[in-house]
Amino acid sequence: MEKFLQSWIAVYDKCEDKWHSIQASKMISNLVVLFFFIGIVVTLLSHYQIITYQVGKFFAIELAFSILLISEILGLAFILTHSVADSVGKQFEIISLILLRDAFKEMGHLPLDIEWSRETLLELLPLMTDAIGAAIIFLIIGLFYKAQRHIQLTNNPQEQLRFILLKKSVANVLLMVFLSICIYDIVDFFMTNQYQNTFNVYYTILIFTDILILIISLRYSNLYVHLFRYSSFALATVIIRLSLSAPKYYNVLLSVSAGIFVLMVTNIYNMLNKNEVLR
Repeated sequence: MEKFLQSWIAVYDKCEDKWHSIQASKMISNLVVLFFFIGIVVTLLSHYQIITYQVGKFFAIELAFSILLISEILGLAFILTHSVADSVGKQFEIISLILLRDAFKEMGHLPLDIEWSRETLLELLPLMTDAIGAAIIFLIIGLFYKAQRHIQLTNNPQEQLRFILLKKSVANVLLMVFLSICIYDIVDFFMTNQYQNTFNVYYTILIFTDILILIISLRYSNLYVHLFRYSSFALATVIIRLSLSAPKYYNVLLSVSAGIFVLMVTNIYNMLNKNEVLR
């Protein structure tokens, strides 16, 4: 069992090294560019009615953003083992990109030469709220990262190492689940010519992952401040998940509210642990 666990962790460590390499960054960039051009071709074919599948004018941007978002979600599995706080920050980064992508999607429904009127301004409201919401979350993310003070959950080095190993085991499973969903999404897109938005599935899985990390952390510390911090991060993931299926305007309100909540908890936590050094 111990040898299997060591091999399991070794696979994760190798994947993490590869993921943070320059080659992986180039590969992701090439994939985004490839799907961007695929989106342009599909848009042209749709415009000239060569294919029956109708897409918006900015479908290529939507598709490129979707591939970028998938890569960001895969990266969550490699951040989770270092810091739960950084994992939460990455989740908000993804939400801000989703809002920007949705803004482009809304823009695709508008004509290139807009005839300005009161009705046109009303049509622009969803676009502007998504864009402004993304900018607010961008600000919250910056403040959140600046406020982070990585404090160790336990002062025992062996227990801290066990906690990290357990998180790596969870992250390894999470990575495999995410990869399976990504492959299914890409295959389904080429089979049906439709991209199914499955980001809500990712965040549903993240909710259970965050709760599992919370439960594991109780083995090493049951201090109230630690319990509240981890629980708050898990709750933020739940709110983010709700925002993905919420109607227009409410999705931005929920996302921004979750960001403000996490930022507030982080600053209060830092105030209560001024002399600690934690992760």
